Amino acid sequence: MIHVLLCDDHALIRRGIRDTLSDAPDIQVDGEAGDYGELRNLLREGRRCDVLVLDINLPGRSGLDVLAALKDEGSAIRVLVVSMYPEDQYAIRALRAGAFGYVNKGGDPQLLVQAVRTVAQGRKYVTPEIAQMLVESLTTPQSENPHDKLSDRELQTLVLIASGKRLSDIAVELNLSPKTVSVYRARVLEKLQLSNNAELTVYAIRNALVGAQ
Repeated sequence: MIHVLLCDDHALIRRGIRDTLSDAPDIQVDGEAGDYGELRNLLREGRRCDVLVLDINLPGRSGLDVLAALKDEGSAIRVLVVSMYPEDQYAIRALRAGAFGYVNKGGDPQLLVQAVRTVAQGRKYVTPEIAQMLVESLTTPQSENPHDKLSDRELQTLVLIASGKRLSDIAVELNLSPKTVSVYRARVLEKLQLSNNAELTVYAIRNALVGAQ
């Protein structure tokens, strides 16, 4: 039996993932968490976890932060990132941060089951699209994309601003103070050599970080 923990801040999403995985005879969901704090409590309680199904966009500490924390602790938990973000935004970052796989939430539910089984065996799970990106990253190691130099939170802030969200909304979504979000925005503008939100949005669309509005 493969024992799974879920960490996603949306209860309906967790329910959908749980129902999909529970239909598989060899997978058992042993606990759910809405953020890093709740996940830590589950792990302290000794909940069994062969695979952690983890969302990127969490309040407070992001999924990438959680990956970093688990790596620093020397945790043996295998992490499968399941995110609404397209593969070309976060997949490579997640894999480099220690994830064993990356699946888009909008994909075929059976791919999620397949991914959990693959990760539980200690193997990496990547879609053909991610495999192609990995090959390209190996053949062209020197990235020409300025946004690749952004931190995880900075990239997240860029995507949310370009999606039309106000700083106050972003602060609530990421469980950060508006001042902190403003600092991230300022860093993004500086690193990308842009002047305002309109230019950020144009940059994000041109680089396929968001869809055309």
